[in-house]
Order: sequence, then structure tokens, then C-alpha cells
Amino acid sequence: MEYRILARDGRAKRAKFKTAHGTVQTPLFMNVGTVAAIKGAVSTDDLKAIKTQVQLSNTYHLHVRTGDKLIKQFGGLHRFMNWDRPILTDSGGFQVFSLAGLRKIKEEGVTFQSHIDGRKIFMGPEESMQIQSNLGSTIAMAFDECPPSRADYGYIKNSVDRTTRWLHRCRAEMDRLNRLEDTINKEQLLFGINQGGVVEEIRIRHAKEIAGLGLDGYAIGGLAVGESHEEMYRILDVTVPHLPQDRPTYLMGVGTPINILEAVDRGVDFFDCVYPSRNGRHGHVYTNKGKLNLFNQKYELDPRPIEEGCPCPACRSYSRAYIRHLLKAKEMLGMRLCVLHNLYFYNTMMEEIRQAIEEHRYQEYKERKIAGMLGQ
Repeated sequence: MEYRILARDGRAKRAKFKTAHGTVQTPLFMNVGTVAAIKGAVSTDDLKAIKTQVQLSNTYHLHVRTGDKLIKQFGGLHRFMNWDRPILTDSGGFQVFSLAGLRKIKEEGVTFQSHIDGRKIFMGPEESMQIQSNLGSTIAMAFDECPPSRADYGYIKNSVDRTTRWLHRCRAEMDRLNRLEDTINKEQLLFGINQGGVVEEIRIRHAKEIAGLGLDGYAIGGLAVGESHEEMYRILDVTVPHLPQDRPTYLMGVGTPINILEAVDRGVDFFDCVYPSRNGRHGHVYTNKGKLNLFNQKYELDPRPIEEGCPCPACRSYSRAYIRHLLKAKEMLGMRLCVLHNLYFYNTMMEEIRQAIEEHRYQEYKERKIAGMLGQ
């Protein structure tokens, strides 16, 4: 692993990150392929065409269906989905939060009730690392609990302390797994996760604790789960300075284009979010002049592409009117074209961000980009 900062502009940083599956340029956006596929009928060839650098998959979902052991027998997730670039797998920790009605947390780990068939599943730090090792991902995330942002101080403190103990167990288990003869990716990297809700004191303390562990990267979790955007930016302002600057900084599950622009300005350089694909499947598409809802009747006879001058597969060949027709007719092609456009928009924005940092004009770029998207 090599992470080298190429340029800085204020707190924004432009770097390159070398991994076992190739070198990527940051800041970057990771396209979310929960079950080893981007929802919206997007293939891995499509992902390359729209400038995707890293694909993200979900440990819990692949464990319950189709099964990480089967994927290991196939040769790992890269071979399974025909993707030769980096893959990041989350740890299953977010499901501790999102499946609150179907789980029980103990020091050993978490007992889940499968959302598919109701069977009981136990996952702790060791099990999460074993599943991610079976998948053979480039980057594995440490197993953590994402406490509700509005939880009381005592709950958040106890949760974060347990997450720290789990992180030590994750690192020990990954070290063991990477020494095994049949491990698919013996150079699998481990990112730790900072938690703490919106409590500055806990966030800062936890960041300092995990910063000393010499991990391959550091994520900030537990944001974009109900707090305001202003609270998110405040937590980033106080937390990021205490994470190692010579490692990638990853803001998990964020977010809107404006969220990303603001977070880059605070030193974050890895992002993922379901917004571009989820919104695209519902006919909501991003442009430099704001978000459009293609279901609106005003696009019924609109001959223009989603965005003038955009070279994505949708804008190159199809009109707003035709894509609206497909969406109204519930034809998969409509959703696919909207998802491709949105992911292309995000990846292109990340290219623009990298160039603006290199040229030391990030503030001007950010302000102009946000003003355009807000229609100002």
C-alpha cells in the first residue's frame, strides 16, 4: 500500500493510492454495488466506461446471499463479478444500525435475524474479517457499531469503546488470515472507523485512539444518518484534523454532490453513496444546474439530452423526452440510462475536484459548482 499526497489546497488534498488491484486517484467516489452489482442493470464494462475507480460491495448481503464461501471457491469477488480494479467491502457493521429490530449486540459480536429468511446469523470482528477475506476485496472495513446520532452520551461512549476493542480484534484476525496459504488476497488492507455520533468530545478522543494504530486508512462513520448537514460539517471540522494525514480519509455513506464538495474542503478523499443509482432509478438526474425529475410533464417533448455537452451514454444518444417515456413505461432502459448518467456525473465531478486542487483553485471551483447546482 502506498498513499502519496500530490497537492494540497487549504485542507483539501489530492493523492494517489496504490493497492494490490491498481492505483487510484483521490478524491474519488466509490460506486455502490451492494450485492456485487450496481442496481440499474449496469455492467462492469459500463463502470469502466463511466470512469469508475473503486467498486463497493456489502459484506452482510453477500454473506447471506449468495455466500462468501461460494464466492471464495469461485476465486474471489473480483473474478466473480469480472472486475479487475479495487473493491472495498464494508464490514456488516452498518447493518448493526439499519437492522436494529433484527439484532442483538454483545461484546462478542452481533446476532442478526436475516432479512431474507429469518435465520439467525452471528457476526463479530473475526467473522467479518473472515467473510471479507473470503471475498478477497482490496480494502476491508473494520467491524463496528454505528450508534444512532441522537443516542444519549453514555450509550455512544460505551458503543465507541466497544468499537475500539473490536478494531483490535479485526486487525489481529486480518494479520492471521493474510498469512494463510489459501487466502485469496494476502495484501488485503484494513480501514478503521471513527464513531461518536454528533458528540465532539467522543469523536476527537476516538480519532486520536485509532490514529495511533497505523492502519491503512481511516473512515468516519455514523454520519448522514439523521443529523443535519451543518452538524455533519461540524463533526468533520473537529474530527478530520486528528486522523492521520498520510492515509486515506473516507466519509462513509455520503452523499449529495454538495456534501462531497464540502467534505473535500475538510480533508476527506474517499466517498460512497447510493444516491446516484437510487435517484436514477426513480428518474431523478443530476446536472450542473441542479437535479431534474424526468417524470415531470414539462419534459414530455423535450428534445435535449439530460445535460447539454455531457458525453455519458445517456446524453450522447437520447433525449429527455425518450428517457421520460421509458420511465413512464417502466422499461428498464430508462432506469439504466439515468443511473449511468448520475454515476458519470459523480465521477466527472471527482475529476474536476482533483484538477481544481492541483491548480490551487478549489475554493473558487466549489463555490461556482454549488451555486450552479442551486440555480444561483
